[in-house]
Amino acid sequence: MSLSVFLELVEIKAKTASVLPFLIGLCYSWYHYGTLHLGYVLIYFVAMFIFNMAVDILDNYNDYHHATEGHDYKQKTNIIGRENLSLRFVFWMMTSMIVVSAILGIALASVVGWPLLWMGLYCYLVGIFYSSGPRPLSSLPLGEFFSGSTMGIMISFICVYLNTFETFQWNFSEIFSIFIIALPNTLWIANLMLANNICDKEEDEKNERYTLVHYLGKQRSIHLFVGMNVFAFLAIILSVVLKLAPLTVLLTFLTAPFIWKQITLFRNKQVKRETFICAVRILAVGSAAQVITYLLGILI
Repeated sequence: MSLSVFLELVEIKAKTASVLPFLIGLCYSWYHYGTLHLGYVLIYFVAMFIFNMAVDILDNYNDYHHATEGHDYKQKTNIIGRENLSLRFVFWMMTSMIVVSAILGIALASVVGWPLLWMGLYCYLVGIFYSSGPRPLSSLPLGEFFSGSTMGIMISFICVYLNTFETFQWNFSEIFSIFIIALPNTLWIANLMLANNICDKEEDEKNERYTLVHYLGKQRSIHLFVGMNVFAFLAIILSVVLKLAPLTVLLTFLTAPFIWKQITLFRNKQVKRETFICAVRILAVGSAAQVITYLLGILI
Protein backbone atom coordinates (compact mmCIF):
# COMPACT_ATOMS: atom_id res chain seq x y z
CA MET A 1 0.00 0.00 0.00
CA SER A 2 1.48 3.32 -1.06
CA LEU A 3 1.49 6.36 1.23
CA SER A 4 -1.00 8.20 -0.98
CA VAL A 5 -3.43 5.24 -0.87
CA PHE A 6 -3.04 4.97 2.92
CA LEU A 7 -3.73 8.69 3.36
CA GLU A 8 -6.87 8.39 1.25
CA LEU A 9 -7.95 5.27 3.15
CA VAL A 10 -7.73 7.14 6.49
CA GLU A 11 -9.22 10.27 4.85
CA ILE A 12 -6.37 12.46 6.01
CA LYS A 13 -7.90 15.56 4.35
CA ALA A 14 -10.74 15.52 6.89
CA LYS A 15 -8.48 15.34 9.96
CA THR A 16 -9.06 19.01 10.70
CA ALA A 17 -12.36 17.71 12.11
CA SER A 18 -10.45 16.20 15.04
CA VAL A 19 -7.37 18.42 15.35
CA LEU A 20 -9.12 21.81 15.55
CA PRO A 21 -11.64 20.85 18.30
CA PHE A 22 -8.63 19.58 20.25
CA LEU A 23 -6.88 22.94 19.85
CA ILE A 24 -10.02 24.84 20.89
CA GLY A 25 -10.13 22.69 24.03
CA LEU A 26 -6.52 23.64 24.77
CA CYS A 27 -7.21 27.34 24.26
CA TYR A 28 -10.29 27.29 26.49
CA SER A 29 -8.44 25.39 29.24
CA TRP A 30 -5.64 27.94 29.21
CA TYR A 31 -7.91 31.00 29.02
CA HIS A 32 -10.67 29.97 31.42
CA TYR A 33 -8.80 27.77 33.92
CA GLY A 34 -5.18 28.84 33.47
CA THR A 35 -3.95 25.26 33.46
CA LEU A 36 -2.53 22.80 30.94
CA HIS A 37 -1.31 19.21 31.39
CA LEU A 38 0.64 18.93 28.16
CA GLY A 39 1.86 15.38 28.78
CA TYR A 40 -1.67 14.05 29.27
CA VAL A 41 -3.15 15.95 26.33
CA LEU A 42 -0.32 14.79 24.07
CA ILE A 43 -1.10 11.15 24.90
CA TYR A 44 -4.78 11.90 24.33
CA PHE A 45 -4.04 13.53 20.98
CA VAL A 46 -2.10 10.49 19.76
CA ALA A 47 -4.86 8.09 20.91
CA MET A 48 -7.57 10.30 19.41
CA PHE A 49 -5.79 10.68 16.07
CA ILE A 50 -5.09 6.96 15.73
CA PHE A 51 -8.70 6.09 16.57
CA ASN A 52 -9.99 8.72 14.14
CA MET A 53 -7.94 7.15 11.35
CA ALA A 54 -9.22 3.69 12.34
CA VAL A 55 -12.83 4.90 12.20
CA ASP A 56 -12.34 6.25 8.69
CA ILE A 57 -10.81 2.93 7.63
CA LEU A 58 -13.81 1.19 9.21
CA ASP A 59 -16.17 3.46 7.26
CA ASN A 60 -14.52 2.52 3.97
CA TYR A 61 -14.39 -1.17 4.98
CA ASN A 62 -18.08 -1.29 5.87
CA ASP A 63 -19.15 0.79 2.87
CA TYR A 64 -17.36 -1.74 0.66
CA HIS A 65 -19.19 -4.66 2.31
CA HIS A 66 -22.58 -2.94 2.42
CA ALA A 67 -22.55 -1.80 -1.22
CA THR A 68 -25.38 -3.38 -3.18
CA GLU A 69 -25.00 -4.90 -6.64
CA GLY A 70 -26.14 -3.18 -9.79
CA HIS A 71 -23.65 -0.30 -9.91
CA ASP A 72 -19.88 0.21 -9.82
CA TYR A 73 -19.44 1.65 -6.30
CA LYS A 74 -17.16 -1.19 -5.13
CA GLN A 75 -14.93 -1.15 -8.20
CA LYS A 76 -14.67 2.55 -9.04
CA THR A 77 -15.62 4.61 -5.95
CA ASN A 78 -14.58 2.80 -2.77
CA ILE A 79 -10.84 3.05 -2.13
CA ILE A 80 -10.56 -0.63 -1.13
CA GLY A 81 -12.03 -1.95 -4.36
CA ARG A 82 -10.57 0.74 -6.60
CA GLU A 83 -7.01 0.07 -5.38
CA ASN A 84 -7.60 -3.69 -5.02
CA LEU A 85 -6.55 -3.67 -1.34
CA SER A 86 -6.46 -6.86 0.72
CA LEU A 87 -9.54 -6.93 2.96
CA ARG A 88 -7.68 -9.05 5.50
CA PHE A 89 -4.79 -6.56 5.69
CA VAL A 90 -7.16 -3.59 5.97
CA PHE A 91 -9.12 -5.33 8.75
CA TRP A 92 -6.05 -6.13 10.86
CA MET A 93 -4.53 -2.69 10.37
CA MET A 94 -7.80 -1.10 11.49
CA THR A 95 -8.14 -3.46 14.49
CA SER A 96 -4.55 -2.83 15.60
CA MET A 97 -5.08 0.92 15.53
CA ILE A 98 -8.26 0.64 17.61
CA VAL A 99 -6.49 -1.56 20.19
CA VAL A 100 -3.47 0.76 20.46
CA SER A 101 -5.66 3.84 20.92
CA ALA A 102 -7.82 2.04 23.51
CA ILE A 103 -4.76 1.00 25.54
CA LEU A 104 -3.51 4.59 25.58
CA GLY A 105 -6.97 5.84 26.63
CA ILE A 106 -7.38 3.30 29.43
CA ALA A 107 -3.89 4.05 30.75
CA LEU A 108 -4.71 7.77 30.76
CA ALA A 109 -8.06 7.17 32.51
CA SER A 110 -6.28 5.25 35.28
CA VAL A 111 -4.32 8.42 36.04
CA VAL A 112 -6.81 11.28 35.55
CA GLY A 113 -9.98 9.51 36.66
CA TRP A 114 -12.65 7.22 35.31
CA PRO A 115 -14.91 9.95 33.88
CA LEU A 116 -12.45 9.91 30.98
CA LEU A 117 -13.14 6.19 30.50
CA TRP A 118 -16.90 6.75 30.18
CA MET A 119 -16.48 9.70 27.82
CA GLY A 120 -14.01 7.73 25.76
CA LEU A 121 -16.29 4.69 25.71
CA TYR A 122 -19.11 6.83 24.32
CA CYS A 123 -16.81 8.12 21.56
CA TYR A 124 -15.65 4.58 20.72
CA LEU A 125 -19.21 3.28 20.51
CA VAL A 126 -20.26 6.12 18.22
CA GLY A 127 -17.13 5.70 16.10
CA ILE A 128 -17.60 1.95 15.67
CA PHE A 129 -21.36 1.91 15.16
CA TYR A 130 -21.20 4.96 12.91
CA SER A 131 -20.72 2.57 9.98
CA SER A 132 -21.20 -0.85 11.60
CA GLY A 133 -24.16 -3.03 12.44
CA PRO A 134 -27.42 -3.71 10.60
CA ARG A 135 -28.40 -0.02 10.78
CA PRO A 136 -25.22 2.11 10.91
CA LEU A 137 -25.61 5.62 12.33
CA SER A 138 -24.27 7.06 9.08
CA SER A 139 -27.13 5.48 7.13
CA LEU A 140 -29.75 7.10 9.37
CA PRO A 141 -30.92 10.72 9.69
CA LEU A 142 -28.78 10.85 12.86
CA GLY A 143 -25.32 10.88 11.30
CA GLU A 144 -24.87 14.66 11.31
CA PHE A 145 -25.86 14.86 14.99
CA PHE A 146 -23.51 12.09 16.13
CA SER A 147 -20.54 13.14 14.00
CA GLY A 148 -20.87 16.80 14.97
CA SER A 149 -21.46 16.28 18.68
CA THR A 150 -18.91 13.50 19.15
CA MET A 151 -16.06 15.19 17.31
CA GLY A 152 -16.99 18.82 17.85
CA ILE A 153 -18.03 18.67 21.50
CA MET A 154 -16.53 15.52 23.02
CA ILE A 155 -12.99 16.05 21.71
CA SER A 156 -12.95 19.56 23.20
CA PHE A 157 -14.69 18.38 26.38
CA ILE A 158 -12.16 15.61 27.00
CA CYS A 159 -9.30 18.02 26.34
CA VAL A 160 -10.66 20.48 28.93
CA TYR A 161 -11.24 17.67 31.45
CA LEU A 162 -7.66 16.40 31.06
CA ASN A 163 -6.30 19.86 31.78
CA THR A 164 -8.57 20.45 34.81
CA PHE A 165 -9.36 16.99 36.18
CA GLU A 166 -8.21 17.90 39.70
CA THR A 167 -10.77 20.73 40.01
CA PHE A 168 -13.31 20.16 37.23
CA GLN A 169 -16.89 20.77 38.39
CA TRP A 170 -19.61 18.62 36.84
CA ASN A 171 -22.33 21.25 36.76
CA PHE A 172 -24.53 22.86 34.12
CA SER A 173 -22.50 26.07 33.94
CA GLU A 174 -19.22 24.32 33.14
CA ILE A 175 -20.75 21.91 30.65
CA PHE A 176 -22.76 24.65 28.90
CA SER A 177 -19.65 26.84 28.60
CA ILE A 178 -17.72 24.07 26.84
CA PHE A 179 -20.74 23.42 24.62
CA ILE A 180 -20.79 27.06 23.45
CA ILE A 181 -17.04 27.13 22.80
CA ALA A 182 -17.27 23.87 20.83
CA LEU A 183 -20.47 24.75 18.95
CA PRO A 184 -18.86 26.32 15.83
CA ASN A 185 -16.77 23.19 15.28
CA THR A 186 -19.78 21.00 16.02
CA LEU A 187 -21.84 22.72 13.32
CA TRP A 188 -19.03 22.80 10.76
CA ILE A 189 -18.23 19.11 11.33
CA ALA A 190 -21.92 18.19 11.03
CA ASN A 191 -21.92 20.17 7.79
CA LEU A 192 -19.11 17.96 6.46
CA MET A 193 -21.38 14.95 6.65
CA LEU A 194 -24.39 16.90 5.45
CA ALA A 195 -22.49 18.09 2.37
CA ASN A 196 -21.24 14.56 1.75
CA ASN A 197 -24.78 13.18 2.00
CA ILE A 198 -26.17 15.89 -0.28
CA CYS A 199 -23.62 14.96 -2.93
CA ASP A 200 -24.22 11.22 -2.45
CA LYS A 201 -28.02 11.28 -2.18
CA GLU A 202 -28.74 9.11 -5.22
CA GLU A 203 -25.86 6.71 -4.60
CA ASP A 204 -26.81 6.37 -0.91
CA GLU A 205 -30.38 5.53 -1.83
CA LYS A 206 -29.15 2.84 -4.24
CA ASN A 207 -27.18 1.41 -1.30
CA GLU A 208 -30.29 1.64 0.91
CA ARG A 209 -28.76 4.37 3.05
CA TYR A 210 -31.55 6.76 4.03
CA THR A 211 -29.77 9.76 5.49
CA LEU A 212 -31.17 13.09 6.64
CA VAL A 213 -30.95 14.34 3.05
CA HIS A 214 -33.29 11.55 1.94
CA TYR A 215 -35.99 12.86 4.30
CA LEU A 216 -35.41 16.59 3.85
CA GLY A 217 -34.69 16.57 0.14
CA LYS A 218 -31.73 18.32 -1.47
CA GLN A 219 -33.06 21.87 -1.41
CA ARG A 220 -33.98 21.93 2.28
CA SER A 221 -30.71 20.17 3.12
CA ILE A 222 -28.83 22.94 1.33
CA HIS A 223 -30.80 25.52 3.36
CA LEU A 224 -29.77 23.63 6.52
CA PHE A 225 -26.14 23.67 5.37
CA VAL A 226 -26.28 27.45 5.02
CA GLY A 227 -28.11 27.89 8.33
CA MET A 228 -25.57 25.89 10.32
CA ASN A 229 -22.79 28.13 8.98
CA VAL A 230 -24.73 31.17 10.17
CA PHE A 231 -25.28 29.65 13.61
CA ALA A 232 -21.57 28.83 13.87
CA PHE A 233 -20.77 32.54 13.66
CA LEU A 234 -23.56 33.41 16.10
CA ALA A 235 -22.00 30.94 18.57
CA ILE A 236 -18.68 32.77 18.22
CA ILE A 237 -20.40 36.05 19.14
CA LEU A 238 -22.11 34.38 22.10
CA SER A 239 -18.81 32.97 23.38
CA VAL A 240 -17.42 36.51 23.57
CA VAL A 241 -20.60 37.96 25.10
CA LEU A 242 -20.53 35.31 27.83
CA LYS A 243 -16.79 36.00 28.39
CA LEU A 244 -15.87 32.44 27.45
CA ALA A 245 -13.48 33.69 24.78
CA PRO A 246 -11.39 36.86 24.37
CA LEU A 247 -12.64 39.73 22.24
CA THR A 248 -10.08 38.89 19.56
CA VAL A 249 -12.13 35.80 18.60
CA LEU A 250 -14.48 38.18 16.78
CA LEU A 251 -11.68 38.55 14.22
CA THR A 252 -12.87 35.17 12.97
CA PHE A 253 -15.46 37.19 11.07
CA LEU A 254 -12.65 38.25 8.72
CA THR A 255 -13.06 34.80 7.17
CA ALA A 256 -16.77 35.39 6.49
CA PRO A 257 -16.30 36.51 2.84
CA PHE A 258 -14.25 33.40 2.06
CA ILE A 259 -16.73 31.14 3.81
CA TRP A 260 -19.66 32.78 2.00
CA LYS A 261 -17.88 32.18 -1.31
CA GLN A 262 -17.54 28.46 -0.45
CA ILE A 263 -21.21 28.32 0.60
CA THR A 264 -22.22 29.89 -2.72
CA LEU A 265 -20.11 27.41 -4.71
CA PHE A 266 -21.74 24.52 -2.90
CA ARG A 267 -25.25 25.95 -3.26
CA ASN A 268 -24.73 26.22 -7.01
CA LYS A 269 -23.35 22.72 -7.56
CA GLN A 270 -23.38 19.61 -5.36
CA VAL A 271 -20.82 17.32 -7.00
CA LYS A 272 -18.65 15.23 -4.68
CA ARG A 273 -15.36 15.54 -6.58
CA GLU A 274 -15.84 19.25 -7.26
CA THR A 275 -17.65 20.97 -4.40
CA PHE A 276 -17.57 18.74 -1.31
CA ILE A 277 -14.18 20.35 -0.72
CA CYS A 278 -16.09 23.58 0.01
CA ALA A 279 -17.34 22.13 3.32
CA VAL A 280 -13.80 20.99 4.17
CA ARG A 281 -12.43 24.47 3.45
CA ILE A 282 -15.12 26.10 5.59
CA LEU A 283 -14.24 23.87 8.54
CA ALA A 284 -10.50 24.33 8.08
CA VAL A 285 -10.55 28.11 7.64
CA GLY A 286 -13.31 28.90 10.14
CA SER A 287 -12.01 26.67 12.91
CA ALA A 288 -8.37 27.62 12.33
CA ALA A 289 -9.33 31.29 12.54
CA GLN A 290 -11.19 30.64 15.80
CA VAL A 291 -8.10 28.92 17.25
CA ILE A 292 -5.65 31.57 16.05
CA THR A 293 -7.74 34.52 17.24
CA TYR A 294 -8.38 32.77 20.57
CA LEU A 295 -4.65 32.23 21.03
CA LEU A 296 -3.99 35.83 20.06
CA GLY A 297 -6.36 37.00 22.80
CA ILE A 298 -4.59 34.82 25.36
CA LEU A 299 -1.13 36.12 24.41
CA ILE A 300 -2.05 39.81 24.45
